[in-house]
Amino acid sequence: MASLTLPSLNASTISRIHNQKTPLNSSISKISTFRHPPTFTTHRFQCGVVRMQADGEDYELKQMRDMAAAKKRWDAMIREGKVKIITPREAGYAIQLSNKPLLDVRPSKERNKAWVKGSTWVPIFDVDDKFDVGTLSRKVTNFVMGGWWSGVPTLSYDRQFLSKVEEKFPKDAELIIACQKGLRSLAACELLCNAGYSNLFWIQGGLEAAEEEDLAREGTQPLRFAGIGGLSEFLGWTDQQRAQAAREGWGYRLQYSARLIGVFVIADALFIGAQQVGRYLQDIRSH
Repeated sequence: MASLTLPSLNASTISRIHNQKTPLNSSISKISTFRHPPTFTTHRFQCGVVRMQADGEDYELKQMRDMAAAKKRWDAMIREGKVKIITPREAGYAIQLSNKPLLDVRPSKERNKAWVKGSTWVPIFDVDDKFDVGTLSRKVTNFVMGGWWSGVPTLSYDRQFLSKVEEKFPKDAELIIACQKGLRSLAACELLCNAGYSNLFWIQGGLEAAEEEDLAREGTQPLRFAGIGGLSEFLGWTDQQRAQAAREGWGYRLQYSARLIGVFVIADALFIGAQQVGRYLQDIRSH
């Protein structure tokens, strides 16, 4: 959930956080549009940068406080028995023996790779496909801050999540809630619990904790691989792929070792090519 920062997770707060501009963005806007007298440009710019950094730190602190508050609420929700904990294997038994429905709240990027057979998909957060200035800014930030490595996309909260679930399930239904790692499904459990759902089961650790035999799967990859992506997946450097390599041996490792060698070869070729182009341009200028 790297690109996803969960705030204090009631429905109104989620909607507000995803629609408001952060203090960091507003500070950047102020700096870029402020006109300075020539003699004070550097001083005022430095003050603006300091203010921007302070605002950014305040925003991060707020996110940390919101997450801590959310964790306390989730712990209380489980401790009070409003949401029951089950393992992926227990969820598989419940689906097979009791025909309990499983609600998959993962984003489409993860769902499209692998899903539990017969599950119902209603994402609480999904890939943000908008191309407005604010969204593009968040996408660039997400990519620079690690999205290129992890493959985690920019996500946005679906305001219709509750209404979509209510269309499919009555409030007395016994629902198994699942996401990839267990965090978004806890957020979904809180929203559903507050909306009146009283028979909720949360898969601890998410679908990533499931063994292949725990749940009937559909899709092109094992469930535990559905959350990986980016360059780390291509090179086989995720924890899931390393665990798989330990089980399958050298044949599995050689595939990704070859990819790593290929990346180094391409990087060297680009570096040498850039040097040659630089020398060629220098020769042209000298003549």
